[in-house]
Amino acid sequence: MSKSSAQYSQYAQHHPHDRGRASQRRPAPAATAAIPLPATDDAYTIVHAGKQVRFGPVVFWIVVGTVVLLGLWSAATATYFAFRDDVLTRLIARQAEMQYAYEDRIAELRAKVDRTTSRQLLDQEQFDQKLDQIMKRQTALESRATALGAMPDVTGSIPRATPQRGDSSQNTPKPSPISDTVIFVAPPDREARLESRAPTVAAPPTSQFAKNQGFDNVLVRLTTSLDQVERRQMAALSAVEEGMDSRMRRMRGVVSDLGLNLANLESAVPRTAMGGPFVPVKLTANAGPFEKQLYRINTTRAEMDRLNRTLALVPYRKPVIGEVEFTSGFGVRSDPFLGRPAMHTGLDFRAATGDPVRVTANGKVVSAGWSGGYGRMVEVDHGNGLSTRYGHLSEINVRVGETVKIGQVVGLVGSTGRSTGPHLHYETRIEGEAVDPQKFLRAGVRLSAG
Repeated sequence: MSKSSAQYSQYAQHHPHDRGRASQRRPAPAATAAIPLPATDDAYTIVHAGKQVRFGPVVFWIVVGTVVLLGLWSAATATYFAFRDDVLTRLIARQAEMQYAYEDRIAELRAKVDRTTSRQLLDQEQFDQKLDQIMKRQTALESRATALGAMPDVTGSIPRATPQRGDSSQNTPKPSPISDTVIFVAPPDREARLESRAPTVAAPPTSQFAKNQGFDNVLVRLTTSLDQVERRQMAALSAVEEGMDSRMRRMRGVVSDLGLNLANLESAVPRTAMGGPFVPVKLTANAGPFEKQLYRINTTRAEMDRLNRTLALVPYRKPVIGEVEFTSGFGVRSDPFLGRPAMHTGLDFRAATGDPVRVTANGKVVSAGWSGGYGRMVEVDHGNGLSTRYGHLSEINVRVGETVKIGQVVGLVGSTGRSTGPHLHYETRIEGEAVDPQKFLRAGVRLSAG
């Protein structure tokens, strides 16, 4: 291939195979030599077998570009087929890696959701368990409060007066007409303090605090509140038990100080109408400290009730209302009529004519009438050798054989018999022998001390 120029039209054409040979000029035909070649600078000429093929520049470059592109395509195709397996393997591996990554991510998210759900279920279950425990504790505390409120008052021999509405003196201490005790009427909220009512937790309202702080804080507050209620109940129960034990010791000490036989006194207690099947008292295996302490208190209360019935036959109370003032004591004194030493077998209580005289213990009237120097006199047998006498009465309100109770009026103060003025002559006797009534009165003061 050569570019045409003016020399091609001036010189003879040579075959390519004639290079290196001696050039032999051939005479050009006349016709050929006579036709001049066109002078074009933009044409490309390809000479092959004595023939010339002329191309334009555009066609030439198109052909060249096509050949180059075919070569590149062939090279790319050859490279593709040569490395096809490796490329496919890498593509498959890449695809598998991406798939595994997505699957791992999905599995991780699913596990996270499962953990969250499980945690929520566990929290809900724990919350339900805690709430159920709180409800059980509340029920137990309410039953304990009921048990505390149902405990009767067995600390005194004279029942408390029920306060009336509008009574301004219900909180005012009033002296007992029988003993030296001063009874304080409990205010209406006494039982409320003893019961220590638990806060209502059956349906706790959902507050903003609970929403912000969580249900755990609410449960902790409720548990703390119930703990405080339980401690107050245990403290109240301990106070009751301590009070009962103290009174039991005083009651036994009184009987011992008076030189009385407790067994004989108990045997003299009249039996009241009662009965029923025997059901032994026993604690359950899972009884807690409150139940055990309540069991001890109930046992002590039963024994105290029995002692109270026994001591109801012991005349340790005052026979007249008001402060104790003696005009003459027990023992040797100067006789008010003769002025000579004489034995005074009782106590003379200062009182006004017509003041009520009350019996100091349960018993049975064995004498009611005129009796020598006693004037009008009432004698009451309390059993087990104990008896009391009430002399110088202006009026007698009982009959022989009548059963009298503590505090019952047996007569009125007077000055009958061997007396210098209105007063009450009061005697206590054991097996018919007169003993100092102050010994019994001091025992009553001791019993009422707590």
